[in-house]
Amino acid sequence: MTGCVLLLGGHSDIGGDLTAKLCAGRPVVLAARREWTLDDVAARMRAAGATEVHTLPFEAGELTSHRDVVTRAAALAGPVTTAIVAFGILGEQARAEHDEAHAAEIASIDYTAQVNVLTVLADEMTTGEIVAFSSIAGWRARRANYVYGSTKAGLDAFCQGLADRLHGSGLRLITARPGFVIGSMTEGMNPAPLSVTPDVVAEAVAEEIRSGQGSTTLWIPRALRLLAWVMRLVPRPIWRRMPR
Repeated sequence: MTGCVLLLGGHSDIGGDLTAKLCAGRPVVLAARREWTLDDVAARMRAAGATEVHTLPFEAGELTSHRDVVTRAAALAGPVTTAIVAFGILGEQARAEHDEAHAAEIASIDYTAQVNVLTVLADEMTTGEIVAFSSIAGWRARRANYVYGSTKAGLDAFCQGLADRLHGSGLRLITARPGFVIGSMTEGMNPAPLSVTPDVVAEAVAEEIRSGQGSTTLWIPRALRLLAWVMRLVPRPIWRRMPR
């Protein structure tokens, strides 16, 4: 693997783990809010073998800035051949049910901003791979987290269409669909069945990238695919009482 690795969401647990697995012998650009706090992440990438590490400010909500971030990354470190879209917020479901601004914030960051930057990446990149993160939460929205779940459902549908558009080109889209991820975003929450850790998700995606196959959707862990189909069969009166 050659070319620049661009991580959009430099503070992401999964994004950091995945970048560390892919960066040996390659330049890295870390883009995030408060980019001046990325020193530890940058040091980790250098220790993992990155030839150089740059940081850029990235505000997901500022949609018109996305293309500039991607072009600046290429100017700093050469053509981007691996782009990892790992930013997002979980939000607070209880608050979002009464605070429309918070509901819109979740939708804007977890769906609109993702669609925007994925469109930019697909337009700017010519070879390599783009990695996006969906979730089991989008498979069937639950009463307990339907705002967040709805953004993942929309993002997943967008990614399936974008993957079909890129099929046969030199660029591919890998969409990860993990289950509950035990990490900083879910700290303090009770893990769900088939929960995974960031390094497990990162390794599954890294293996897929190394395989060099076409556009792909990854259930992580693989057993989650069976659980997802069972979820579709649960009657709605029962489903609406399901926990997160």
